[in-house]
Amino acid sequence: MGTVEKRQKREGLLERTAQVLDLPGDVVAGLPRVELTGSRELRMENHKGILAYGTEEIHVSGGKLILKIRGKGLELKAMNASELLITGEIEGVDLT
Repeated sequence: MGTVEKRQKREGLLERTAQVLDLPGDVVAGLPRVELTGSRELRMENHKGILAYGTEEIHVSGGKLILKIRGKGLELKAMNASELLITGEIEGVDLT
């Protein structure tokens, strides 16, 4: 079994464990958690880094998915190893 398969199997097990124990999956499996406050602020926990950065679009890795934040005057206000804060006029958020 390759490294990717082992990681996928482990992540699937953690997600199932979270469901059985009725725990939030993001807590158990390190899944990304996104909180949007109105159209002016986006907080993300458990991110895996910034992939693209501009005032009209910011792409953030969430591991299995990519979060694409679209808007005007977007700014990365704060970031550490696990959390980030984006402000500006947020017009849309896409998951890919």
